[in-house]
Amino acid sequence: MPKSPTPPERLDATFLTSAPDLARCPAPDRAEVAFAGRSNAGKSSVLNQITGNRRTAKVSKTPGRTQQLNFFDVRTGGRLVDLPGYGYAKAGKQAQSAWQSSVNDYLSRRDSLVALVLVMDIRHPGQPFDDELLSWSARSALPVHVLLNKADKLSSSGQQRALQQFQRTCPDHPALSCQTFSALKGTGREALIDQLLAWLATVPEA
Repeated sequence: MPKSPTPPERLDATFLTSAPDLARCPAPDRAEVAFAGRSNAGKSSVLNQITGNRRTAKVSKTPGRTQQLNFFDVRTGGRLVDLPGYGYAKAGKQAQSAWQSSVNDYLSRRDSLVALVLVMDIRHPGQPFDDELLSWSARSALPVHVLLNKADKLSSSGQQRALQQFQRTCPDHPALSCQTFSALKGTGREALIDQLLAWLATVPEA
């Protein structure tokens, strides 16, 4: 029997454009997987880890740096979308409102969106905004893959306890998967890339 193709160690992705709102997003002509999460959960670092390029997404020690919808074309097909982080209390109310409006519009009305990667800090998973997003995606039947990021901050046994605890307490969802991940060390990268490639091969509804 022929061997199954070995998944790539990295995704070849290039920055396409940034959009402040849904109207200025690129044409929804290919499958998109969006990355969401609280500010400082490590979304940009995750994107840089899976693409092998520290410049794919801008990383800042200041939460809330990503303020637009950032689109990346994947060479093998589809797009990754880095969404503005949520829950950064020090951002002005007007900025928070604008970010939330653009994210809500994108998640609710983007026809090419096929799945969501929700990045959480493994030490503080299941915050209120996280649970709200999971509940919304369950009602919308949108598949979600939860990344418990910063796993390098815990021991191996601590990582497994955190994963099991999250799986026991997370909201019911018909299409939810979960894994531990370290954007710093790359732990869990192959599993995430496998999931992304499967989703990005999806043909978005016309």
